[in-house]
Amino acid sequence: MPLVRTAELVRPGRGVAAFNVITLEHAEAIVAAAERTGRPVICQISQNAVRFHGGRLGPIAAGTAAVAEGSTARVALHLDHVTDDDLLRQAADHGFGSVMYDGSERDYGENVARTVAAVAWAHERGLWVEAELGEVGGKDGAHAPGVRTDPGEAAAFAAATGVDALAVAVGSSHAMTERTAVLDHDLIARLRDAVPVPLVLHGSSGVGDDELRRAVRHGMLKINIGTALNIAFTGAVRASLDGQVDPRRYLAPARDAMRDQAAHLLEVVSSRPSESIGHPAC
Repeated sequence: MPLVRTAELVRPGRGVAAFNVITLEHAEAIVAAAERTGRPVICQISQNAVRFHGGRLGPIAAGTAAVAEGSTARVALHLDHVTDDDLLRQAADHGFGSVMYDGSERDYGENVARTVAAVAWAHERGLWVEAELGEVGGKDGAHAPGVRTDPGEAAAFAAATGVDALAVAVGSSHAMTERTAVLDHDLIARLRDAVPVPLVLHGSSGVGDDELRRAVRHGMLKINIGTALNIAFTGAVRASLDGQVDPRRYLAPARDAMRDQAAHLLEVVSSRPSESIGHPAC
């Protein structure tokens, strides 16, 4: 099936999972999970992943797109956490329907100015744009209230920049290896009411199933997941590696483990209210 646009998948009322692609096995696992579950999915390639591939976006983007287009699943391609303007300007040429321009480490004024420029460029080329306000960051400190996104500031940022979606800091953290993050669901609801564009949850690997379900019900629509697949991948490699020299012998179970994890998370994130457990819909 041809790639779909990210804007078609990020819609009110239901969450969509966005999984990080690092290797071709990641793409194959994610798309297989989408086929298994019948859920749409976003494959996202980060600036860090591009750096891992020698700074070349084309090969991993082409491989991921080919896997998606050879499947029956609805798959969108997203370029994530871009801070480099040169990389941003490659997105339209490699099949991406969306890009996350990340100015969150800059002060508010500079974040606004740089995001405005990125949005203007991207919208001229039909790209959907996500930005970030607040500091999701790493594990240490991202749970501190002072780095969380303020609803009033978020509404002003969205109006000033014209972004199509906004990643907000509500208690999750990137690269968590345990699912112990506790989200501020009251803040999520206030952000949903204040901000006129879809909200994005980064660092979702550290968030448990019920917390993810509640987050979607309270208004988080795009749920970014990376580390959870890498944990599954690495665990399967460790279990299969002893005595092996053929990489297919350990990459195949690693790919299967990522597929199973992705399928589970797709069901969690995109479950309708009637499918979810334990919390009334908001």
